[in-house]
Amino acid sequence: MKLERGQFPIAQTIQTRWSDNDQYGHANNAFYYMYLDTAVNGWLMEVTGTDVSKLESIGVVVSSSCDYIAPVGFPDVLEVGMATSRIGTSSISYSLAVFRRRDELLCARAEFVHVYVDRESRRPVHIPEIIRQAVVQLPTMPSPRAVHPR
Repeated sequence: MKLERGQFPIAQTIQTRWSDNDQYGHANNAFYYMYLDTAVNGWLMEVTGTDVSKLESIGVVVSSSCDYIAPVGFPDVLEVGMATSRIGTSSISYSLAVFRRRDELLCARAEFVHVYVDRESRRPVHIPEIIRQAVVQLPTMPSPRAVHPR
């Protein structure tokens, strides 16, 4: 299955920074995880109108993966397209795609799994209703593990 920009109608814009580039002249792989985290949490905050870090139940990343397809780097402006591959009782699996703004070329395909836990005990809890109402708006997409990225 070939992934296209149009399959991700909901996206967050991320500006790369000078310091993202490594000695090879492109964004270091570790920065992609920051782009993904910023996109997901930024979108959740925008859609819910709340600071998700202050909820009684917080989403912690328990799993993430990224397939790198085409390099990005400063001064690229990125769009991180968002979908879900699974919405469970206490976890959300996001399927994410990284594109350069106004470009159809897929640069990276990723998965990001949040498990919601009680802020104090760190024990799994149900996804907060405000978060569930937001993520059901996202399109569904197979997990990157089920779809070869190229």
